[in-house]
Amino acid sequence: MTQSLESIGADLLPDSDTLHWSALATDLDSGEVLLSVHPERSLNTASIGKVFLLHTVLSQVDAGELDLDEEVTRSPHEWMDDSGLWYLLRQDRLRIYDICALIGAVSDNFATNVLTRRIGIDVVARHTAEMGYTDSALDDIVRWPIPVGAPKTLSHGSAAELHRFLAEVARNESLSPASCDILRRWLGAGMDCSMVASAFNLDPLAHYYYDHDLWLWNKTGTISTVRGDIGVAMSPERRVAYAVLANWDRAHDARDETLARMRDAGDRIRQHLLSGLDAH
Repeated sequence: MTQSLESIGADLLPDSDTLHWSALATDLDSGEVLLSVHPERSLNTASIGKVFLLHTVLSQVDAGELDLDEEVTRSPHEWMDDSGLWYLLRQDRLRIYDICALIGAVSDNFATNVLTRRIGIDVVARHTAEMGYTDSALDDIVRWPIPVGAPKTLSHGSAAELHRFLAEVARNESLSPASCDILRRWLGAGMDCSMVASAFNLDPLAHYYYDHDLWLWNKTGTISTVRGDIGVAMSPERRVAYAVLANWDRAHDARDETLARMRDAGDRIRQHLLSGLDAH
């Protein structure tokens, strides 16, 4: 009997009444499915939807409508701390390229708000829809507290759609090859290796290019009831695109269980990538 795609990895990422998963991981070249747990389910993805903002920027660059060297000045009302670095810096003006690099590297909230104002949240939404995504989007700027009438999520998404996004960037299909390379480089600077990527045992500050026989670019999302990690991990012989998303009820803190299970998912990916290699 052929195993249902919905059940591949369900032992690693089991749903419960209070913890919900959406996950998909495949070998980009062979097509082998390593994980598939409710991949069509759309969940709160916290900061992961910032990838659609970065993609929109690069699509405008490809169309000749935007210059990455353009400088943008931040405004006090866009200030947001927690995730990021710009709120600690004195520099008020940055080039769009540098703003995007901050978003890719440290999921910078201040930079996200400044760039979203420059590009337009409606423009990002339209671009995302034009790419064919119906269950995934960047919903708003970063706000806290969230005011009445504002979207309840910063972003939402399904593992299936986010996996497709990654696969198209990895294959240079959704942007020009140069812009896909830039996007991979921004995400390759990502410093959060606490989830799926924790199993890879990488240097969290330097894992774009091979480290420990693995090369990673990824984007994560974190709030008190969400953990999400999407990325492409490569060995010298194989490439895996993965999207692993978890949401849990506020009254039942599942952070420890979630992180442990995400590492288990990462272990499965790592074993596949390094199979046949002399890992060291």
